[in-house]
Amino acid sequence: MAQAPKANAVVGQSGGPTGVINASLVGIIEEANNHPEIKNLYGAVHAVAGMVKEEFVDLKKISADVLEAVAGSPSSALGSSRDKPDAEYCAKIFEVFKKRDIRYFFYIGGNDSANTAHIINNMAAETGYDLRAFHIPKTVDNDLLVTDHCPGFGTAAKFEACALMGDDLDNRALPGIKIDVIMGRNAGFLTAATVLGRQRDDDGPHLVYVPERPVSMEKFLGDIDGVYKKLGRCVVAVSEGICDTDGTTWAEKVAKFKEVDSHGNIQLSGTGALADYLAGQVRGSLKIKRVRADTFGYLQRSFAGLQSAVDAEEARACGREAVKLAMTEISGSVAMKRLGNGADYAVELFRTDLSNVAEFTKSLPDEYINADGNNITDAFVEYAMPLTGGLPKTEYLGNNPKV
Repeated sequence: MAQAPKANAVVGQSGGPTGVINASLVGIIEEANNHPEIKNLYGAVHAVAGMVKEEFVDLKKISADVLEAVAGSPSSALGSSRDKPDAEYCAKIFEVFKKRDIRYFFYIGGNDSANTAHIINNMAAETGYDLRAFHIPKTVDNDLLVTDHCPGFGTAAKFEACALMGDDLDNRALPGIKIDVIMGRNAGFLTAATVLGRQRDDDGPHLVYVPERPVSMEKFLGDIDGVYKKLGRCVVAVSEGICDTDGTTWAEKVAKFKEVDSHGNIQLSGTGALADYLAGQVRGSLKIKRVRADTFGYLQRSFAGLQSAVDAEEARACGREAVKLAMTEISGSVAMKRLGNGADYAVELFRTDLSNVAEFTKSLPDEYINADGNNITDAFVEYAMPLTGGLPKTEYLGNNPKV
């Protein structure tokens, strides 16, 4: 391997923000300061859009105190972008890299971000330009290939668990049907995380529906009716990407207008249409008076003060690892391998090729979904609980009145 060049570096944050994406950014900054090979470290404002416009922040001038505050802040401190660069777009970025002698490219994001890094890295290789492009994983959806889990998921999972703990207690106090629509698009990891806060046998969510298991409206209503008749209440967690038995998402079926983003993805939640529709179906078909529904929306990924300490530590470590790898490797993506669970939970970091992460995603494994397709197994709890860094305990006094 050729000696690491003495040149400039750029870092960007792409896609949907998370609760710990800034921890990865700070990890990159801290480690870059340890390597004289990196002369200047540019922070691209709004990711690839900022790279094309040459809108940069000097990240080596930020004080340690400010960096620590940034690491604990949700959302993307440099701003983000939903642009999906094609070859022409990436060529413009590459021209800026050559102009500014940028030979280290660190990109924090999901599979599309890995693909962007992959395209630019290939351009550099084809022209003999020594560029070291590294992708740092990030997504609340937890759907990236290769890595055991993604930085950002643990904090979002903690939010889901805490939110459903509170919602379940609220539902106990004023019984009825409560439906919560959860992010995640085509992967059910975040929706599955709603079960992590269960502490009593009758704790909600009592039903959980993920994109990996199609559900008919008939079954959906039948499941709720069964729980309601047994408990006198029912809390339901529904992924924004749940599908009918014909494979069409329920969100698509009920949407009056199919809003899409720059990646061609249909807007699945955020408008509240799916939640309102499901609540209306329950109210109309089951004749239950108290039916409520919420769409959690962006609260799930940028909620201040609820950071998982485990998630934040791993995110920061992934940022540092990318810089270390760039001193000896041409390109790659940082990934995590799990070494143990429970009290023995630990991970190790390793490098994988950009092509292994770019574009494609993974789904919630079958062993994490129950046979009926309406709940989550203990195997998922064992997998996800360590990533939350721990959850609060709650009590309820009204279950067994004896006086």
